[in-house]
Amino acid sequence: MYQINEKQVPGQKTLIIPAMFDHHFPLMKYAFCSEEYYPVILENDDSITETGLKYVNNDMCYPCIINIGQIIRALQSGQYDLKNTLLLMPTFGDRCLGSNYTEILKKALEKAKIPDVSVITFSVKQGEDNKIHMQYFMFMRAFFSMQYGDLLLFLSQQIRPYEAEKGAADRCMQKWIGTLSEDFRTGKHLNPLLLKRQFRKIIADFQAIEQTGEHKQRIGIVGELFTRYCRFGNRDLVKYLEEAGCETFMNGLSSYFLYYIDCNKKEASGALRFGYNAIYTMILTFQKIMMRSLKKAGMFTFYDYGTLKKLFGKEKAELDSVGDGWLIGMDTCGCFRKGVKKILGVQAFRCIPSHIYGRGQYSAMVRKYHGSIVALDYDSSLPDVNIQNRIHLLIDRVME
Repeated sequence: MYQINEKQVPGQKTLIIPAMFDHHFPLMKYAFCSEEYYPVILENDDSITETGLKYVNNDMCYPCIINIGQIIRALQSGQYDLKNTLLLMPTFGDRCLGSNYTEILKKALEKAKIPDVSVITFSVKQGEDNKIHMQYFMFMRAFFSMQYGDLLLFLSQQIRPYEAEKGAADRCMQKWIGTLSEDFRTGKHLNPLLLKRQFRKIIADFQAIEQTGEHKQRIGIVGELFTRYCRFGNRDLVKYLEEAGCETFMNGLSSYFLYYIDCNKKEASGALRFGYNAIYTMILTFQKIMMRSLKKAGMFTFYDYGTLKKLFGKEKAELDSVGDGWLIGMDTCGCFRKGVKKILGVQAFRCIPSHIYGRGQYSAMVRKYHGSIVALDYDSSLPDVNIQNRIHLLIDRVME
Protein backbone atom coordinates (compact mmCIF):
# COMPACT_ATOMS: atom_id res chain seq x y z
CA MET A 1 0.00 0.00 0.00
CA TYR A 2 1.24 3.54 -0.82
CA GLN A 3 3.20 5.02 2.13
CA ILE A 4 2.01 8.53 2.88
CA ASN A 5 4.46 11.35 3.52
CA GLU A 6 3.06 14.12 5.72
CA LYS A 7 4.94 16.68 3.65
CA GLN A 8 4.30 17.39 0.00
CA VAL A 9 6.92 15.88 -2.29
CA PRO A 10 7.98 16.97 -5.80
CA GLY A 11 5.56 15.83 -8.47
CA GLN A 12 2.48 15.96 -6.23
CA LYS A 13 -0.26 18.44 -7.01
CA THR A 14 -2.05 20.14 -4.13
CA LEU A 15 -5.62 18.82 -4.06
CA ILE A 16 -7.92 21.30 -2.32
CA ILE A 17 -11.11 19.82 -0.90
CA PRO A 18 -13.87 21.90 0.75
CA ALA A 19 -15.05 20.86 4.22
CA MET A 20 -17.94 18.38 4.21
CA PHE A 21 -17.78 15.68 6.91
CA ASP A 22 -16.62 16.79 10.36
CA HIS A 23 -16.09 13.30 11.79
CA HIS A 24 -14.84 11.58 8.64
CA PHE A 25 -12.48 13.99 6.87
CA PRO A 26 -9.65 13.85 9.48
CA LEU A 27 -9.12 10.25 8.31
CA MET A 28 -10.72 10.38 4.86
CA LYS A 29 -8.14 12.92 3.69
CA TYR A 30 -5.65 10.04 3.52
CA ALA A 31 -7.86 8.35 0.92
CA PHE A 32 -6.88 11.10 -1.54
CA CYS A 33 -3.15 10.75 -0.98
CA SER A 34 -1.13 9.28 -3.84
CA GLU A 35 2.00 9.94 -5.89
CA GLU A 36 -0.17 12.38 -7.84
CA TYR A 37 -2.17 14.16 -5.10
CA TYR A 38 -1.42 15.93 -1.81
CA PRO A 39 -4.84 16.64 -0.25
CA VAL A 40 -5.70 19.71 1.82
CA ILE A 41 -9.06 19.74 3.63
CA LEU A 42 -10.14 23.35 4.06
CA GLU A 43 -10.96 24.53 7.57
CA ASN A 44 -11.16 28.26 6.87
CA ASP A 45 -14.47 29.79 7.93
CA ASP A 46 -13.71 33.51 7.87
CA SER A 47 -16.27 35.30 5.66
CA ILE A 48 -16.73 32.28 3.37
CA THR A 49 -20.47 32.94 2.95
CA GLU A 50 -19.86 36.56 1.97
CA THR A 51 -17.10 35.49 -0.44
CA GLY A 52 -19.34 32.83 -1.97
CA LEU A 53 -22.12 35.34 -2.56
CA LYS A 54 -19.71 37.54 -4.54
CA TYR A 55 -19.20 34.81 -7.12
CA VAL A 56 -22.33 32.63 -6.92
CA ASN A 57 -25.90 33.75 -7.49
CA ASN A 58 -27.89 33.62 -4.25
CA ASP A 59 -30.48 31.48 -6.03
CA MET A 60 -28.00 28.61 -5.80
CA CYS A 61 -28.26 26.25 -2.84
CA TYR A 62 -26.45 27.08 0.40
CA PRO A 63 -23.83 24.26 0.26
CA CYS A 64 -22.66 25.50 -3.13
CA ILE A 65 -22.25 29.07 -1.85
CA ILE A 66 -20.34 27.84 1.22
CA ASN A 67 -18.09 25.42 -0.71
CA ILE A 68 -17.15 27.91 -3.41
CA GLY A 69 -16.68 30.73 -0.90
CA GLN A 70 -14.34 28.51 1.11
CA ILE A 71 -12.34 27.51 -1.98
CA ILE A 72 -11.95 31.02 -3.38
CA ARG A 73 -11.07 32.42 0.04
CA ALA A 74 -8.31 29.82 0.33
CA LEU A 75 -6.96 30.48 -3.18
CA GLN A 76 -6.88 34.24 -2.54
CA SER A 77 -4.88 33.71 0.67
CA GLY A 78 -1.60 33.30 -1.24
CA GLN A 79 -0.82 29.98 0.50
CA TYR A 80 -0.98 27.87 -2.66
CA ASP A 81 0.94 27.66 -5.93
CA LEU A 82 -2.08 27.98 -8.21
CA LYS A 83 -0.37 26.36 -11.21
CA ASN A 84 0.30 23.27 -9.09
CA THR A 85 -3.17 23.13 -7.53
CA LEU A 86 -6.30 21.12 -8.30
CA LEU A 87 -9.77 21.62 -6.86
CA LEU A 88 -11.90 18.60 -5.98
CA MET A 89 -15.62 19.33 -6.19
CA PRO A 90 -17.93 16.44 -5.19
CA THR A 91 -20.93 16.25 -7.52
CA PHE A 92 -24.08 14.17 -7.58
CA GLY A 93 -24.35 14.03 -11.35
CA ASP A 94 -28.13 13.77 -11.44
CA ARG A 95 -31.11 16.14 -11.45
CA CYS A 96 -30.08 17.61 -8.11
CA LEU A 97 -28.60 21.12 -8.20
CA GLY A 98 -25.38 19.48 -7.01
CA SER A 99 -24.77 18.33 -10.58
CA ASN A 100 -24.05 21.97 -11.46
CA TYR A 101 -21.43 22.62 -8.77
CA THR A 102 -18.45 21.95 -11.03
CA GLU A 103 -19.49 24.37 -13.77
CA ILE A 104 -20.55 27.01 -11.25
CA LEU A 105 -17.13 26.74 -9.56
CA LYS A 106 -15.38 27.19 -12.91
CA LYS A 107 -17.41 30.33 -13.63
CA ALA A 108 -16.73 31.64 -10.13
CA LEU A 109 -12.99 31.14 -10.66
CA GLU A 110 -13.17 33.11 -13.91
CA LYS A 111 -15.07 35.89 -12.17
CA ALA A 112 -12.50 35.94 -9.36
CA LYS A 113 -9.70 36.07 -11.97
CA ILE A 114 -8.17 32.76 -10.84
CA PRO A 115 -7.67 31.07 -14.22
CA ASP A 116 -4.77 28.69 -13.52
CA VAL A 117 -6.53 26.15 -11.28
CA SER A 118 -8.11 22.99 -12.70
CA VAL A 119 -11.32 21.47 -11.30
CA ILE A 120 -11.78 17.72 -10.99
CA THR A 121 -14.78 15.81 -9.69
CA PHE A 122 -15.59 12.87 -7.48
CA SER A 123 -18.82 11.11 -8.40
CA VAL A 124 -20.28 7.59 -8.37
CA LYS A 125 -22.23 8.48 -11.50
CA GLN A 126 -21.16 7.36 -14.96
CA GLY A 127 -20.43 9.96 -17.62
CA GLU A 128 -18.62 12.52 -15.46
CA ASP A 129 -15.54 13.97 -17.14
CA ASN A 130 -12.27 14.94 -15.50
CA LYS A 131 -12.64 12.66 -12.47
CA ILE A 132 -10.08 12.12 -9.74
CA HIS A 133 -7.78 9.17 -10.49
CA MET A 134 -8.72 6.66 -7.78
CA GLN A 135 -6.49 3.64 -7.15
CA TYR A 136 -7.15 0.49 -5.12
CA PHE A 137 -5.29 1.66 -2.00
CA MET A 138 -7.23 4.94 -2.12
CA PHE A 139 -10.54 3.05 -2.13
CA MET A 140 -9.39 0.94 0.82
CA ARG A 141 -8.42 3.99 2.86
CA ALA A 142 -11.78 5.59 1.99
CA PHE A 143 -13.57 2.45 3.18
CA PHE A 144 -11.73 2.36 6.53
CA SER A 145 -12.15 6.11 7.08
CA MET A 146 -15.89 5.80 6.52
CA GLN A 147 -16.21 2.92 9.02
CA TYR A 148 -14.10 4.57 11.71
CA GLY A 149 -15.69 7.98 11.07
CA ASP A 150 -19.17 6.52 11.57
CA LEU A 151 -18.12 4.85 14.83
CA LEU A 152 -16.55 8.06 16.18
CA LEU A 153 -19.70 9.93 15.17
CA PHE A 154 -22.01 7.48 16.98
CA LEU A 155 -19.85 7.38 20.12
CA SER A 156 -19.29 11.13 20.42
CA GLN A 157 -23.03 11.73 20.01
CA GLN A 158 -23.81 9.42 22.93
CA ILE A 159 -20.93 10.16 25.32
CA ARG A 160 -20.18 13.89 25.00
CA PRO A 161 -23.57 15.18 26.35
CA TYR A 162 -23.08 13.14 29.54
CA GLU A 163 -19.35 13.46 30.22
CA ALA A 164 -18.52 14.38 33.82
CA GLU A 165 -15.33 16.17 32.71
CA LYS A 166 -15.94 18.59 29.89
CA GLY A 167 -13.93 17.80 26.77
CA ALA A 168 -13.22 14.16 27.70
CA ALA A 169 -15.09 12.72 24.70
CA ASP A 170 -13.40 15.08 22.25
CA ARG A 171 -9.99 14.22 23.69
CA CYS A 172 -10.75 10.53 23.32
CA MET A 173 -11.80 11.11 19.73
CA GLN A 174 -8.62 13.06 18.95
CA LYS A 175 -6.55 10.31 20.56
CA TRP A 176 -8.07 7.72 18.23
CA ILE A 177 -7.81 9.97 15.19
CA GLY A 178 -4.09 10.25 15.96
CA THR A 179 -3.70 6.49 16.39
CA LEU A 180 -5.67 5.65 13.27
CA SER A 181 -3.94 8.38 11.24
CA GLU A 182 -0.63 6.63 11.84
CA ASP A 183 -2.17 3.39 10.53
CA PHE A 184 -3.47 5.22 7.47
CA ARG A 185 -0.10 6.83 6.76
CA THR A 186 1.88 3.59 7.05
CA GLY A 187 -0.77 1.21 5.72
CA LYS A 188 -0.51 -0.93 8.88
CA HIS A 189 -3.57 -2.59 10.45
CA LEU A 190 -5.77 -1.63 7.48
CA ASN A 191 -7.09 -5.16 7.34
CA PRO A 192 -10.86 -5.78 7.28
CA LEU A 193 -10.31 -8.79 9.56
CA LEU A 194 -9.00 -6.45 12.29
CA LEU A 195 -11.92 -4.00 12.14
CA LYS A 196 -14.11 -5.80 14.68
CA ARG A 197 -11.28 -5.83 17.24
CA GLN A 198 -10.58 -2.14 16.65
CA PHE A 199 -14.28 -1.34 17.02
CA ARG A 200 -14.31 -3.01 20.44
CA LYS A 201 -11.19 -1.12 21.58
CA ILE A 202 -12.56 2.27 20.54
CA ILE A 203 -15.97 1.60 22.11
CA ALA A 204 -14.37 0.48 25.40
CA ASP A 205 -12.21 3.61 25.50
CA PHE A 206 -15.24 5.88 25.11
CA GLN A 207 -17.23 3.90 27.68
CA ALA A 208 -14.42 4.38 30.21
CA ILE A 209 -15.21 8.13 30.24
CA GLU A 210 -16.97 9.04 33.50
CA GLN A 211 -20.59 10.07 32.87
CA THR A 212 -23.08 12.09 34.89
CA GLY A 213 -25.92 9.57 34.64
CA GLU A 214 -28.52 12.25 33.87
CA HIS A 215 -31.22 11.83 31.24
CA LYS A 216 -31.47 14.13 28.24
CA GLN A 217 -33.86 14.13 25.31
CA ARG A 218 -32.48 12.70 22.09
CA ILE A 219 -32.94 14.79 18.93
CA GLY A 220 -32.64 13.04 15.57
CA ILE A 221 -31.07 14.94 12.66
CA VAL A 222 -31.99 13.91 9.12
CA GLY A 223 -31.71 15.64 5.77
CA GLU A 224 -29.31 16.87 3.12
CA LEU A 225 -25.72 15.63 3.24
CA PHE A 226 -23.75 18.87 3.76
CA THR A 227 -26.15 20.52 6.20
CA ARG A 228 -26.25 17.32 8.24
CA TYR A 229 -22.55 16.44 8.56
CA CYS A 230 -20.73 19.78 8.32
CA ARG A 231 -20.74 22.44 11.03
CA PHE A 232 -20.25 25.14 8.37
CA GLY A 233 -23.44 23.99 6.67
CA ASN A 234 -25.60 23.82 9.81
CA ARG A 235 -24.18 26.69 11.90
CA ASP A 236 -22.75 24.32 14.54
CA LEU A 237 -26.13 22.68 15.09
CA VAL A 238 -24.86 19.78 17.23
CA LYS A 239 -22.95 22.11 19.55
CA TYR A 240 -26.04 24.31 19.96
CA LEU A 241 -28.30 21.34 20.75
CA GLU A 242 -25.85 19.93 23.29
CA GLU A 243 -25.52 23.31 25.00
CA ALA A 244 -29.35 23.40 25.13
CA GLY A 245 -29.31 20.14 27.10
CA CYS A 246 -29.94 17.62 24.35
CA GLU A 247 -28.32 14.50 22.95
CA THR A 248 -28.19 14.28 19.16
CA PHE A 249 -28.32 11.40 16.73
CA MET A 250 -27.70 11.22 12.99
CA ASN A 251 -27.22 8.15 10.83
CA GLY A 252 -23.72 7.37 9.55
CA LEU A 253 -22.13 8.30 6.24
CA SER A 254 -21.91 4.62 5.24
CA SER A 255 -25.71 4.53 4.84
CA TYR A 256 -25.49 7.47 2.45
CA PHE A 257 -22.90 5.68 0.31
CA LEU A 258 -24.97 2.49 0.34
CA TYR A 259 -28.04 4.46 -0.72
CA TYR A 260 -26.19 6.12 -3.59
CA ILE A 261 -24.60 2.88 -4.80
CA ASP A 262 -27.99 1.20 -4.50
CA CYS A 263 -29.58 3.83 -6.72
CA ASN A 264 -26.83 3.91 -9.34
CA LYS A 265 -26.09 0.21 -9.76
CA LYS A 266 -29.50 -0.24 -11.40
CA GLU A 267 -28.25 1.72 -14.41
CA ALA A 268 -24.86 -0.02 -14.55
CA SER A 269 -23.96 -3.14 -16.48
CA GLY A 270 -21.15 -5.66 -16.78
CA ALA A 271 -18.01 -5.09 -14.73
CA LEU A 272 -19.27 -1.79 -13.32
CA ARG A 273 -22.38 -3.42 -11.91
CA PHE A 274 -20.25 -6.20 -10.42
CA GLY A 275 -18.01 -3.57 -8.82
CA TYR A 276 -20.98 -1.72 -7.36
CA ASN A 277 -22.36 -4.95 -5.88
CA ALA A 278 -18.97 -5.89 -4.39
CA ILE A 279 -18.50 -2.48 -2.74
CA TYR A 280 -22.11 -2.47 -1.54
CA THR A 281 -21.72 -5.90 0.08
CA MET A 282 -18.43 -4.95 1.73
CA ILE A 283 -19.73 -1.71 3.25
CA LEU A 284 -22.97 -3.30 4.44
CA THR A 285 -21.18 -6.29 6.00
CA PHE A 286 -18.95 -4.12 8.16
CA GLN A 287 -21.75 -1.69 8.95
CA LYS A 288 -23.60 -4.64 10.49
CA ILE A 289 -20.47 -5.65 12.45
CA MET A 290 -20.23 -2.11 13.83
CA MET A 291 -23.90 -2.07 14.85
CA ARG A 292 -23.54 -5.42 16.60
CA SER A 293 -20.43 -4.21 18.45
CA LEU A 294 -22.27 -1.11 19.68
CA LYS A 295 -25.32 -3.12 20.70
CA LYS A 296 -23.20 -5.69 22.57
CA ALA A 297 -21.61 -2.83 24.52
CA GLY A 298 -25.06 -1.54 25.52
CA MET A 299 -24.93 1.55 23.31
CA PHE A 300 -27.81 3.00 21.31
CA THR A 301 -27.72 1.53 17.80
CA PHE A 302 -29.47 2.32 14.56
CA TYR A 303 -30.61 -0.09 11.86
CA ASP A 304 -28.14 -1.23 9.25
CA TYR A 305 -28.97 -0.03 5.75
CA GLY A 306 -30.40 -3.37 4.55
CA THR A 307 -32.78 -3.71 7.50
CA LEU A 308 -33.81 -0.07 7.31
CA LYS A 309 -34.55 -0.37 3.61
CA LYS A 310 -36.84 -3.35 4.25
CA LEU A 311 -38.68 -1.50 7.04
CA PHE A 312 -39.13 1.53 4.82
CA GLY A 313 -39.90 -0.42 1.65
CA LYS A 314 -43.66 -0.34 1.96
CA GLU A 315 -43.69 3.39 2.67
CA LYS A 316 -41.30 4.70 0.04
CA ALA A 317 -43.36 3.22 -2.83
CA GLU A 318 -41.78 4.43 -6.08
CA LEU A 319 -39.96 7.48 -4.75
CA ASP A 320 -37.11 8.75 -6.89
CA SER A 321 -33.44 8.88 -5.92
CA VAL A 322 -32.56 12.47 -6.84
CA GLY A 323 -29.93 13.91 -4.50
CA ASP A 324 -30.54 12.60 -0.98
CA GLY A 325 -33.93 11.39 -2.22
CA TRP A 326 -35.78 8.75 -0.25
CA LEU A 327 -32.87 8.31 2.18
CA ILE A 328 -34.27 11.32 4.07
CA GLY A 329 -37.61 9.61 4.60
CA MET A 330 -35.91 6.31 5.37
CA ASP A 331 -33.73 7.85 8.11
CA THR A 332 -36.82 9.58 9.51
CA CYS A 333 -38.70 6.29 9.58
CA GLY A 334 -35.75 4.61 11.33
CA CYS A 335 -35.49 7.32 13.99
CA PHE A 336 -39.19 7.05 14.86
CA ARG A 337 -39.02 3.26 14.98
CA LYS A 338 -35.99 3.46 17.30
CA GLY A 339 -37.87 5.72 19.70
CA VAL A 340 -36.33 9.04 18.63
CA LYS A 341 -39.56 11.01 18.64
CA LYS A 342 -38.17 14.50 17.97
CA ILE A 343 -36.46 15.11 14.62
CA LEU A 344 -34.87 18.10 12.90
CA GLY A 345 -35.02 17.90 9.11
CA VAL A 346 -32.10 20.02 7.84
CA GLN A 347 -31.73 21.11 4.26
CA ALA A 348 -30.64 24.00 2.10
CA PHE A 349 -33.38 26.43 1.16
CA ARG A 350 -34.64 25.58 -2.36
CA CYS A 351 -33.26 22.03 -2.16
CA ILE A 352 -35.99 20.40 -4.24
CA PRO A 353 -35.20 16.73 -3.35
CA SER A 354 -35.25 17.60 0.37
CA HIS A 355 -38.57 19.41 0.06
CA ILE A 356 -40.24 16.68 -2.00
CA TYR A 357 -38.83 13.52 -0.43
CA GLY A 358 -38.34 15.01 3.04
CA ARG A 359 -41.08 17.49 3.78
CA GLY A 360 -43.37 15.64 1.41
CA GLN A 361 -43.29 12.65 3.78
CA TYR A 362 -42.91 14.28 7.19
CA SER A 363 -46.58 14.90 7.93
CA ALA A 364 -47.58 11.32 7.06
CA MET A 365 -44.81 9.93 9.29
CA VAL A 366 -45.72 12.21 12.18
CA ARG A 367 -49.30 10.92 12.03
CA LYS A 368 -48.18 7.30 11.81
CA TYR A 369 -45.47 7.32 14.48
CA HIS A 370 -46.84 10.10 16.74
CA GLY A 371 -43.56 11.97 16.69
CA SER A 372 -42.59 15.53 15.92
CA ILE A 373 -40.53 17.03 13.08
CA VAL A 374 -39.33 20.60 12.56
CA ALA A 375 -37.75 21.48 9.20
CA LEU A 376 -34.75 23.82 9.15
CA ASP A 377 -34.00 25.52 5.84
CA TYR A 378 -30.48 26.98 5.79
CA ASP A 379 -29.86 30.00 3.62
CA SER A 380 -27.13 32.61 3.34
CA SER A 381 -29.51 35.37 4.43
CA LEU A 382 -31.03 33.48 7.38
CA PRO A 383 -30.01 34.93 10.79
CA ASP A 384 -28.99 32.54 13.56
CA VAL A 385 -31.82 33.69 15.81
CA ASN A 386 -34.41 32.40 13.33
CA ILE A 387 -32.71 29.00 13.27
CA GLN A 388 -32.55 28.88 17.06
CA ASN A 389 -36.21 29.80 17.39
CA ARG A 390 -37.21 26.91 15.15
CA ILE A 391 -34.96 24.54 17.08
CA HIS A 392 -36.72 25.50 20.31
CA LEU A 393 -40.08 24.85 18.71
CA LEU A 394 -38.93 21.23 18.78
CA ILE A 395 -36.87 20.81 21.94
CA ASP A 396 -39.37 22.70 24.14
CA ARG A 397 -42.33 20.72 22.81
CA VAL A 398 -43.93 18.34 25.31
CA MET A 399 -44.53 14.90 23.83
CA GLU A 400 -47.43 12.80 25.05
